[in-house]
This record gives sequence, C-alpha cells and structure tokens, in this order.
Amino acid sequence: MDKHETFMRKALDEARTAAAEGEIPVGAIIVCGNRIIARAHNQTERLNDVTAHAEMLAITSAASTLGGKYLNECTMYVTLEPCTMCGGALAWAQLGELVIGAPDPQRGFGRLTPSILHPKTKVTTGILAEECSELVKQFFADRRK
Repeated sequence: MDKHETFMRKALDEARTAAAEGEIPVGAIIVCGNRIIARAHNQTERLNDVTAHAEMLAITSAASTLGGKYLNECTMYVTLEPCTMCGGALAWAQLGELVIGAPDPQRGFGRLTPSILHPKTKVTTGILAEECSELVKQFFADRRK
C-alpha cells in the first residue's frame, strides 16, 4: 500500500466516526514530515456550526500544533473534495499538498475556474475514491429510509 492510501485510510476512519455521530461522513487528516499532526471529521450538527467542516477543524488543529498559520510543508488528506469555503481556507493556509478521495461535482471547489487554491498547492485526486464515495452514498441512502 502506498503512502497516499495509508493516510487516506486514516481520513476514512475519521469519516466513519462522523457517520456514527450522525454527521455527513467527511474526514480529514494533516500530515507534516510523515507524521499526522491533525485529525478531524465533520461536526456541523454537534457544534451547530455550518463552518465546522472536517477541513476547517483540521486546519485549526494543525496550525495550533505547528504554532503558525501556514501549512506549506503539510499535506491534507480528505475523503471528499472540499467545498469553496474550505478551499478558500486551504488557500489562506498555503497548504503544500491536497490529496482528495472522492470528487464532489455539486459542491466541490474544483468546478471553479481558476482554482481557489493557492497556486503552489499540489493536488492529487482519486485516492480510494470508490471507498470514499460509497461511504457518503450509503450515509444519505440510510437517511432517506
């Protein structure tokens, strides 16, 4: 298993925690120097806060751990393509690399031209995409029952 898959599996663990808590199952981790420095999952329902997305919580946690606001030496692994709010926050944080599991064609930042991300942010997509996508699809299928 390669590095991206290993870390995406950790993000999937966070997404599963979100689902178990009744949250939309999105998980994110931030890695710096091959070490996980932040973990988060969606908590919008728990915190009654529309900004409590996994990515936003992970950025805050990583910045606190590093003692600085810039994450240019870090990689975020996120199970679902970030929305424009989270993409903007990642741009301000100057994230070094973003690794995405499943695309989000309806709400993801990728539909924007030009990209909202910082110009130096490297983007990798499709890591464990089926598994990441299936988790979200199953969550909403269960909610409709």
